[in-house]
Amino acid sequence: MYFAALLARTEDGWEASDTELDDVETLSDLSDLAREAAAEADAEDDTVLVFIEQEDAWFGVVRVDGEEDPRIYISDAAAAARSSYGEILLTDELLGKDPDAADDDELDALDLDGTEDGEPEASADDQEEDDDGAAGSDAVPSGPIGDTEILADLGVSEKELLALDGADALSEIADALGAAEVLETVR
Repeated sequence: MYFAALLARTEDGWEASDTELDDVETLSDLSDLAREAAAEADAEDDTVLVFIEQEDAWFGVVRVDGEEDPRIYISDAAAAARSSYGEILLTDELLGKDPDAADDDELDALDLDGTEDGEPEASADDQEEDDDGAAGSDAVPSGPIGDTEILADLGVSEKELLALDGADALSEIADALGAAEVLETVR
């Protein structure tokens, strides 16, 4: 079960709205949705926070400040990678991957049978390891990933953010922001 909400900072405090992510396929789509919410709420500094959580598995915060690139924090990257909404947030940049180099170089080095030039074909045991993702180089790390100072100027320090875990994390963040009541109205 997922929960997603937008918090826009206005002159009068925070304004919350729940949001459907069914039409959101990319981080760019999510950023556009946040910017629309900022415009509708007359957000101060165009600051909008997007909260996403999947029960007790993971939570994410996306911060959009005007036209700047979004900033992202995810509490558990490996758990988020197993969900469709988490995959939206786990960009190549966040994971430290070069999206252009991997695709072109790997395809150029492959023989027609899918193995690299001069490599023996993979055994059945090797294939099982690759399918599980355990031995692959594209494994997503467990634990927090992203901008740990995403909320520092709003009253949630890096240390406090990293200490959050579980179902109450977004409520604790909202409480620190002074937005607990407005978040609860959309929960």
